[in-house]
Amino acid sequence: MLKCIIFDLDGTIGNTLPLCIAALKKSIEPLAGRTFSDQEIRDTFGPSEEGIIHALIPNQYEEVIESFLSHYQNLHTMCATPFVGIVEVLDYAKNHNVHLSLVTGKGERGTGITLSMFRIHSYFDLIETGSPRGSRKVEAIKNVLNQLGVAPVECIYVGDSPSDIIESREVGVPIVSAAWAETTNQEELLALHPDWLFADVKEFTQFIKQTIENEVS
Repeated sequence: MLKCIIFDLDGTIGNTLPLCIAALKKSIEPLAGRTFSDQEIRDTFGPSEEGIIHALIPNQYEEVIESFLSHYQNLHTMCATPFVGIVEVLDYAKNHNVHLSLVTGKGERGTGITLSMFRIHSYFDLIETGSPRGSRKVEAIKNVLNQLGVAPVECIYVGDSPSDIIESREVGVPIVSAAWAETTNQEELLALHPDWLFADVKEFTQFIKQTIENEVS
């Protein structure tokens, strides 16, 4: 029985990865004295933005993190709403008494900015954010399961990265690979054999509705 859906944020709920990269580059490059490629920035992902900035500009961390958050807020018009269809699936699950949780590698302040922009904060029973020391998704997913009192097989995790597949499997939670963002490498996801993979939100929504309806009937 599906009792909980745990969502990733960047690249899953909204197309925020290009926004993250743009804000990081704007805050880091002036002090680093050089430009960074998008791939260089992506290669640092794992820790929260705080960890990424500390690794790249450790001596000016406080200045850069505030600059990043300011740029992130101001540039969020690049991605003002979630992916089309996401709110529909959140509504449907919530109305059918399925718990919704958020487990993201994003820092707490950046997460707050995005959830406020998207106006979806109230959908989530629990929100677990990232750490500057590295990915903590395994710990975060376990926290969600423990706090909600649900078994791993009663949940699904929805995320867009290969690491989401690996980390969900470590906890025993079935994984839905979200392959609807332009930043997603579908071949990398398929190579790790997720339980399900959907190339658009509509297909995912149909899957959730069918799963819940089958359990009700």
